[in-house]
Amino acid sequence: MNVLVDLLPFLMFAIAFAALLRGYPVAFTLAGVALLFAGIGLVLDVFDPIHLRAFPQRIYGNMMEMDRSILVAVPLFVFMGVMLEKSKVAEELLEAMGALFGSLRGGLGISVIVVGALLAASTGIVGATVVTMGLLSLPTMLKRGYDPGLASGSIAAAGTLGQIIPPSIVLVLLGDQISNAYQEAQRAQGIFSPDIVSVGDLFAGALIPGLLLVGVYIGYQVFVAITQPAKAPAAPAAAGVTLGKLLHALVPPLTLIIAVLGSILTGLATPTEAAAVGAVGATFLAAFRNAGASMNPRLGQVLSGLGAIALIGMIALSLVFDLRLGRENISSIDQLGLWFAFGLVAVTIMGALVALWRLKATGVLDNVMSSTARISSMVFVILIGAALFSLIFRELGGDATVQAALEAVPGGKWGALLIVMLVMFLLGFFLDFIEITFVVVPIVAPILLMMDIDPVWLGVLMALNLQTSFLTPPFGFALFYLRGVAPPSVTTGAIYRGALPFVGIQLAVILLVALLPWLATGLPELLYD
Repeated sequence: MNVLVDLLPFLMFAIAFAALLRGYPVAFTLAGVALLFAGIGLVLDVFDPIHLRAFPQRIYGNMMEMDRSILVAVPLFVFMGVMLEKSKVAEELLEAMGALFGSLRGGLGISVIVVGALLAASTGIVGATVVTMGLLSLPTMLKRGYDPGLASGSIAAAGTLGQIIPPSIVLVLLGDQISNAYQEAQRAQGIFSPDIVSVGDLFAGALIPGLLLVGVYIGYQVFVAITQPAKAPAAPAAAGVTLGKLLHALVPPLTLIIAVLGSILTGLATPTEAAAVGAVGATFLAAFRNAGASMNPRLGQVLSGLGAIALIGMIALSLVFDLRLGRENISSIDQLGLWFAFGLVAVTIMGALVALWRLKATGVLDNVMSSTARISSMVFVILIGAALFSLIFRELGGDATVQAALEAVPGGKWGALLIVMLVMFLLGFFLDFIEITFVVVPIVAPILLMMDIDPVWLGVLMALNLQTSFLTPPFGFALFYLRGVAPPSVTTGAIYRGALPFVGIQLAVILLVALLPWLATGLPELLYD
């Protein structure tokens, strides 16, 4: 009987994993398995049902806290990414970059990496990036004589950059879980005024490793173009490429990225506030590039553009003036800034209404709203199921068992970290990052953080790890996405063969960040300490 009780947490995890592999809905699988094992624990007298009675209130309390927490940023970032997906940003970027670099050997591959990085910083949605780039750039690369493996591997690798380059939904969710785990680990050590790790810290920590990946990816394209020129030939020079077209493709997304990410890293806005700015900015950009049928297209573009300029003006104004309301003493200079801000708010609202009207007329808004609601609901329902799963797993002694197992691993914290990273890597073949973030991270992260591991460094390593599992044959999700849109002439073997060098690059960068933690911790310390 004692053996059965000791094995309950492992059986719980194994059955949940098997049910997920069978294709059952994630949220209901986690909650259903949790309730099943709560009943088994009740029969074996190792589970107190009082926890189930308090769980609805606990969920209600968590939902109430979401109004003030980082999780509000999730639907806003999702809205931003889906809106940009519909605004043909990727298509215009690829055309501009292809025209800029295509005449060089390996130029199209470099263009794919650069555009993937820009889309990663704009949308943060891996599936959308891989599918969009697969549809737009893969036929062009094959037509220009690129090796199918190199072309497909470049697209899959560029698409996964959305996992690590901020702002990323992965980093938002992972940052929230790491923050909770860090506070739990400090309380377990008797520290009742714990330090706080924010999502902004994780964004700053992931920026240098993400840019490092982009640089090494581009270096690999150059290496292949030099050593194997037949795999990455130069494309004929494109006609009609002007500086105006290039700026039209690059400036709007770059402005949006700088506004969102820059406001977070400089401390001007929280991730939730910056996500709201990104959602509004993406709406302006999409409306500007989608002509409406029910109003003069030129007039609509002008009004949407004015709204976007007013939004940028408000951000710039906040750098100069103290725009906080409700203060007892407001200087005349700040009062002038407030009046300017009120005017800009009015222009922004007018532009937003015009933009929404245009997007409604073209049908884009309906698609964006339904996709945002569906993705956001999925995230939060999984969060509820995972919270119940984690609660019962811990009450059955799972956390103590995992802690004992990790502490028994040879090599101390390095051995424990290696085992956790290996398990997360393997789970990434079968589970989405949301399930891993909500189920695995809350269990293992507090134990690792009690071993004196830096939380930002741990979060960046986990994000890089999940990104690598998305790219690794034969189960990487990015490869499945690409297989779904690749032409029949590109075999699955070619996709796998093309992805392997990029997997090697990923593993090398993970090792580098593990050996040089300052790559992840240096920028947060510089910005916030």
